[in-house]
Amino acid sequence: MNTIYALSSGKPPSGVAVFRVSGPQSRFVLETISGLVPSPRMATLRKLRFPDSSEIVDTGLCFWFPGPESFTGEDSAEFHLHGGPAVVQAMLKALSDIDGLRLAEAGEFSRRAFENGKLDLTEVEGLADLIVAETEMQRRQAVAQAGGVMREQLENWRERIVRMRAMVEASFDFAEEEDIPGGVEDGVWAQAAELAREIKAALDNGRHGEIVRDGFQIVLLGSPNAGKSSLLNALARRDVAIVTSEAGTTRDLIEVHLDIDGYAVTIVDTAGMRETEGQVENEGIRRAKERAGLADLVLWLWPAAEEELPAEAEPYLKDGLLLRSKDDEGVFGDDGVSVVRENGMEALLEAIRSRLDKHANHGEFALITRGRHRSLLQDCTKSLDEASSDHTLAIEIRSEKLRESGDLIGLLTGRIETDHLLDVIFKEFCVGK
Repeated sequence: MNTIYALSSGKPPSGVAVFRVSGPQSRFVLETISGLVPSPRMATLRKLRFPDSSEIVDTGLCFWFPGPESFTGEDSAEFHLHGGPAVVQAMLKALSDIDGLRLAEAGEFSRRAFENGKLDLTEVEGLADLIVAETEMQRRQAVAQAGGVMREQLENWRERIVRMRAMVEASFDFAEEEDIPGGVEDGVWAQAAELAREIKAALDNGRHGEIVRDGFQIVLLGSPNAGKSSLLNALARRDVAIVTSEAGTTRDLIEVHLDIDGYAVTIVDTAGMRETEGQVENEGIRRAKERAGLADLVLWLWPAAEEELPAEAEPYLKDGLLLRSKDDEGVFGDDGVSVVRENGMEALLEAIRSRLDKHANHGEFALITRGRHRSLLQDCTKSLDEASSDHTLAIEIRSEKLRESGDLIGLLTGRIETDHLLDVIFKEFCVGK
């Protein structure tokens, strides 16, 4: 296997630049550049040199991580240097001058950690989420997942399925053996039904994990000139959208990203809802409806001066919120908002927080954080339901359904691999991780 290297810290200039090396030549790299191999996991200050000329690159710290006790599970080394652009380029040149080394691809260190059993796919995904986490709730969730909380639960479920299969298959593979009691598989179907209920309970979490990871989506709808763009600017506290007295100014989707109580919240301004013959405006309205269909919350803005609620609003009010916009006289209380007078903004934020609370676990770890997790677990429960409840199936078929459910959990953790799945997951990482 090739030995790989990369700059694992941020783009220079920075206070410190961290270079990571992993693979069978890591020890040789340390000896060549620093002149020695430090004690394992101990920082050692050395002059770091070009391998050919012995010219000094910089003075920095060296680390030696012999496998399998390293991030990747392989022999690994790290160099911590000053983070100036010239220093970084010089160190990259020094590493590239050593035969047998190559620059790591994006996510290759993490992929080697996975392949060497140091991480499973859920921990890899948690690590990727931790790197890009922007809010406190995203950080907490990613730390839990990267720490193996999800892996432990999935392994528990998979082990239970394996035990169920063992009992069922023993009943028909060794039916003639005296020490295998008849009807041993009968209790298995009750266990399968109970496990299906347990997984369904995890699925029935209001998409908490996905909302924490991807953000709570709020879409502003209303007729043209209802004040959607003004409200977006007020929530963002900057001019994001163009605001004029002309109806239909907004033609496309405009997004603002906020942090509300540690949650990532995306607020989307949309084209005004009305009958129009303009192709561009019609496309904007189509996109508005499409995005509203995917939203976690729709805010329909109804101008205070208008007496009749548009019929287009009705489908969105069942789970959405009706907001009386341009309520400059304060007539509608907590249901009204005035950007001009800055009234009603706190009440609106409280209403948004209330909706967020419905999706919040208040510190409890969310098992499902991606659509991939949800889809595979839904298929898993389907197989468990078929195995446990369809008594018309032959016992061999019911056992096969158990195997399917276990394999689906294996796809979650990476015990059953597909190259396409791995490529997609590891491409989320930057070079050096």
